[in-house]
Amino acid sequence: MNLSIVIPLLNEEESLKELHDWIADVMQSNQFLYEILFIDDGSTDQSWKVIEELTQKNENVKGIRFHRNFGKSQALHAGFKMAQGDVIITMDADLQDNPEEIPELYNLILQEDFDLISGWKKIRYDSLIFKNMPSKLFNWAARITSNVKLHDFNCGLKAFRKDVVKNIEVSGEMHRYIPVLAKNAGYSNIGEKVVKHQARKYGKTKFGAERFIHGLLDLITIWFVSKFGKRPMHLFGALGVLMFIIGFGFALYLGIDKLFINPFGRLLSERPQFYVSLTAMIIGTQFFLAGFLGEIMVRSRVNVQRYTISEELNLSSP
Repeated sequence: MNLSIVIPLLNEEESLKELHDWIADVMQSNQFLYEILFIDDGSTDQSWKVIEELTQKNENVKGIRFHRNFGKSQALHAGFKMAQGDVIITMDADLQDNPEEIPELYNLILQEDFDLISGWKKIRYDSLIFKNMPSKLFNWAARITSNVKLHDFNCGLKAFRKDVVKNIEVSGEMHRYIPVLAKNAGYSNIGEKVVKHQARKYGKTKFGAERFIHGLLDLITIWFVSKFGKRPMHLFGALGVLMFIIGFGFALYLGIDKLFINPFGRLLSERPQFYVSLTAMIIGTQFFLAGFLGEIMVRSRVNVQRYTISEELNLSSP
């Protein structure tokens, strides 16, 4: 199979048939062997009924139904597990992504040997204040923290080599950072293609202003995991040592002052530096212990993975 087209959706009954017909025309004109995977993420309209009708009309159409809304990341993860094509295309169901882009994305993956191609909606037909400007700020922050040089991380139109989607796990709301997840998994040949963006034809957007807050928090999470996930002591240990040195410095100052400079002055417990010193040393110790425990957990996980790989190699050997 050449292509698997993964389409997560929520309450998009009006656009599904038109999107299906458009994709099918593109597939037939290019003589692709393909499948279309519609993932219904807990729709409350007639979206699933439309998908059932499309599966009867076209044997290349398959559907996955969630009985409640789990989010786009979980929908994509389910589609990735089911996909069988050599190249996997993701796109949104609202007709804002253009299926005519698919053949070129497919060729870039196979002929140019990219692991992942991300779409770039250079010209957008969205609200300037509520979507375009926050999106530009978000993409700038994502480029700086991840060192993945893309202009549009959140574009729904992307193309992947099959082994990429089989080796990354998209959870939480990490669908925005699939290129970063791919890079962290060792797939560094990531490209970008300018794609057409179309104004929404039916319904309304399912994402509100809170997505930017969630996106920022997810960005911090993925930055931390990618930078310190395999060496937590480098962060927590350094912070712990710094805080302990600060606390010890105050304690040393108080000790010298009390013993040699002003032995009949105020009690140590009456001086604010005493509490600064005590708090800093306690926090420093806690940071250090957190890093130490993190290192134990990471090393235990690595040992389990090595043992599992060793067992698999032994089972597969003659």
